[in-house]
Amino acid sequence: MADGLLTPEPRPTMWKRAAALPVAVRIGILYVVARIVTTGFFAIAAELAPFGSRFGADATPAAFAAGWDAWWYWFVVNVGYPDALPLTDTGEVAENAWAFMPLYAYIAAWLGAFVGSWIAGAVLVSLVAGYLACLVLYRIVRLRAESTAAMWAVVFFAAGPLSGLFHVGYAEALFLLWLFLALWCVMLRRYAWLYLLIPLMGFTRPGVLAFALFLALHGIHRWFTRAREPLPARDIVHIVLLGLLATAVGFSWQVYAGLKTGDAGAYLATELAWRRNWIADPPTEFAPFDGFLLGARFWAGQWGIPEVAGYVVLGVIVAGVAALLLFEPHVRRLGADLRLWSASYLLYLLAVFFPQSSLFRLLVPLSPLWGAAAMPRSTAWRVGVLAACLASQWWWIYTMYALAGTALWTIP
Repeated sequence: MADGLLTPEPRPTMWKRAAALPVAVRIGILYVVARIVTTGFFAIAAELAPFGSRFGADATPAAFAAGWDAWWYWFVVNVGYPDALPLTDTGEVAENAWAFMPLYAYIAAWLGAFVGSWIAGAVLVSLVAGYLACLVLYRIVRLRAESTAAMWAVVFFAAGPLSGLFHVGYAEALFLLWLFLALWCVMLRRYAWLYLLIPLMGFTRPGVLAFALFLALHGIHRWFTRAREPLPARDIVHIVLLGLLATAVGFSWQVYAGLKTGDAGAYLATELAWRRNWIADPPTEFAPFDGFLLGARFWAGQWGIPEVAGYVVLGVIVAGVAALLLFEPHVRRLGADLRLWSASYLLYLLAVFFPQSSLFRLLVPLSPLWGAAAMPRSTAWRVGVLAACLASQWWWIYTMYALAGTALWTIP
């Protein structure tokens, strides 16, 4: 007995000590490590940038951070939105600031006043929003899976193919924070918070109309499952009012742009202007789902395959994604709400977007699906997914920033 009392207890291993830390601290450590890796990728990409790229042979990570759409957000703060739509030499609506929502730009400007520059403020907003989004993503996945799987989902997200967005002046990280909070509130049935979160989403970047569709599908699902989960009248009122709010917010920017410029179609004409980077003579009027049909034809021509084959490829992709959301067991374990959101957002993209290299970036609102990728308990699987994330992240940074603008597929 004396020997047992005198024998010291084994010291906890590093992993056990780490597991004992608060979740926010563990996620913070993982997030910092991921950001160090991404910073290294940007530094290497800057060294490899060729002379003919958008940023030139003397590219720097700071130039990357302020490039592409970041410049437009800076323009919104320092110049503002045009009172009259700018025109090209041929009389068509030119690319302009109306395509970019104001909230991220002005938060970055406010913070930039304290840290020295707009771009410093913008990157800080992206970095902090990315960390907070990781915290909320953990809580979302934790509602449907064990803590280890939720933590791995955070790892995949923090080190994911598009996690370079946490380092640049793009609004995606801030939008993801609002979105994850909104999805979490829906999953917890705390609808009142959405009256704040929906406007925040709507004026950060486009996509809130997809959330309006999601709320409609969520309400229908709750109605048909009310025998399993009671649907009180107050929830019905909240869902209907929030759906109307999301729809109103989704169209409000178009209305404001029309009133400011005197052109009711100002916003849609601005968005269509970007298609001229790929199509010499794009349609001047917006039609739902037209973008993906045009894109199937365009990319079929680029790949040297028959036009009908482009439509077949598009149909196969749509059917494959639908099957994934409907039948894949790990995705099903995430629950109806996350699956309905994913379906709503993908349908929204099909309706409004022209498929090009920015599609990778536009898919980041599907990040809750990392929870499904994290559910298999195989260590080999999880390490393999992480390795694929890092490899894809490097490819995206090298392609979109080092090779920026040297080909059709090098635009983030």
